[in-house]
Amino acid sequence: MVATLYCLSTFPSLIAQQANVFTSDVYKRISNVYGKDASHTVADWRQLINELQSEDLDEKLYSINRFFNRFDFVDDIVHWKEKDYWATPIELIGTGAGDCEDYVIAKYFSLIELGVPENKLRLMYVTALELGQPHMVLAFYETPTSIPLVLDNISRRILPANKRRDLAPIYSFNGNGLWAAKAMGTGKKLRSGGPMKMWDDMVERLDTVMNGDKK
Repeated sequence: MVATLYCLSTFPSLIAQQANVFTSDVYKRISNVYGKDASHTVADWRQLINELQSEDLDEKLYSINRFFNRFDFVDDIVHWKEKDYWATPIELIGTGAGDCEDYVIAKYFSLIELGVPENKLRLMYVTALELGQPHMVLAFYETPTSIPLVLDNISRRILPANKRRDLAPIYSFNGNGLWAAKAMGTGKKLRSGGPMKMWDDMVERLDTVMNGDKK
């Protein structure tokens, strides 16, 4: 379920692409693959992004967290017949299900598109202690040294990390690098990255939906 990530190198251009290229052709491709209902739900996501642009930060965090937590949790091996698969937001919405990485990636895409600075967001690997398994959450840092807020699909409430005693941090990352977690806080930066296949594969699939098959 959990894989190592080093870099989100193509992310900024992909965000700009999402904001500008949700055309009728994109919705047609979504409908052809996942059905009309899925296309309508993607349109709901895009409408929510537009509506939240002028809202305050708390509302953005709450609404995006709630929107994606509505989808069913299904392990990759059941849902995609693969041990580990990172779905695009459209694949999550289109199939109506995903696992923890899929929720987090979709929330991350959405919040950056809503103007939340990338350096305030980290995708954080943790151990879910009550479940006894690896897990991923999205952490929002008001300042580089603040205790982050945790957006999660296990606990639907957005709580400070020090209130999530059920989670043990491992490490976190965004496009700026990889950190060893320290008490769910900032931690020590380990390295800045290089390409990572699973992320690149996910970006390529999203690019195909947005722009069509270029082959």
